[in-house]
Amino acid sequence: MTLFWIAAAAMVALALALLLPPLARRRDAAASIDAARNDNLQVLRDQLQQLDAELAAGTLTPEQHRESRAEIERRALDEDVAEALPARTARPGRATVTALAIGVLLPLFAAGFYARLGSRDALLPPQAASAPEVTVAQVEAMVEQLAKVMETKAGQPDELQGWVMLARSYAALQRFPEAARAYERATTLAPTNAQLLADRADVMAMLPGQSADGEPARLVARALELEPDNLKALALAGGAAFEKQDFATAVRHWARARELVPADSEFARNLDRSLAEARTALAAAGGAAKPPPGPAAAAAAPAAVNGTLSLAPALKDKVAPTDTVFIVARAAEGPRMPLAIVRRSAADLPIRFTLDDSAAMTPEFRLSKFPQVIVSARVSKSGEATPRPGDLLGQAGPLAPDGKPVEIVIDRVQP
Repeated sequence: MTLFWIAAAAMVALALALLLPPLARRRDAAASIDAARNDNLQVLRDQLQQLDAELAAGTLTPEQHRESRAEIERRALDEDVAEALPARTARPGRATVTALAIGVLLPLFAAGFYARLGSRDALLPPQAASAPEVTVAQVEAMVEQLAKVMETKAGQPDELQGWVMLARSYAALQRFPEAARAYERATTLAPTNAQLLADRADVMAMLPGQSADGEPARLVARALELEPDNLKALALAGGAAFEKQDFATAVRHWARARELVPADSEFARNLDRSLAEARTALAAAGGAAKPPPGPAAAAAAPAAVNGTLSLAPALKDKVAPTDTVFIVARAAEGPRMPLAIVRRSAADLPIRFTLDDSAAMTPEFRLSKFPQVIVSARVSKSGEATPRPGDLLGQAGPLAPDGKPVEIVIDRVQP
């Protein structure tokens, strides 16, 4: 702001420098005219005195004196007329007043004009907007709004993009049945998109009673036909092979995926652990020799909370199979934004769960970024993420997200 006022003052000074000098020159010219006029009148007075002296000395006759004096008086009258005309057109006093008025009023007028029509806020540096805290309820409301919008998008250019966004949003909220249906709509629109096929297989494998075999395996195989180096498809294919105890195939898929990712990434460390386990199982089954332990095998486990959620016997009559269960991890100290969330049905109780970075709501707030977390569980009658009176609660922590098992019991009622 200081720089602005300095620039404004400089511009006003420049304007005054252009306006005032002509007025000053006009005043000086008027003063010069007055001085010359006074000199002429003094000469005429001297001439009158000389005529009177000559008349007294007898060198001029009365007639000559009278004619010469009339001539001098006429010339004096002409000077008086000339004096009156400039006085009406450019008096030095008026020029001075005008210059003074401009010098004082122009800056005042400029400041008043800006105060009236300008914006002082425009001179201030923009303030960084603080990011509001986003709750699970707000995220779910936005996802539901997107779902309603997608029902009107049939045939529109952005229909595929909308279904993909909706599917990924449902997956982040652990709402796998809805995510699977959204991915089905997306793959119908783009049947040769390997990544979408792999994503659909991933959420289908998370459905109750569903394994990596069957329809998920078919989708993964199709994705690898279209894109042999698709990372997610390779990882899923390795997992499906490991479940079937086809350890050689698991090693082959995971080893290829490991070649495609940066060595220092979390994905690479997870693959290293999976490869070590698959190779060990393969060696025990009489396959390839077990590789010697190395840095990859000794890598630290990823940040995670593994646990079991159960219901206190005294509250069993208060829970219906259709109720919704939310399991949420938050930082013990820091933002209240959920770091990871799992959504299940009360019919699944007791529930074995895992909270890790794959269940994060946003990349900025992940379980691995905080040393201590609190894990809470809630049975919701309404199915909404916002707590309501009558919901059933349980909690554990603060605890380190080191993968060690934790037990949570839902044992109290939300007041």
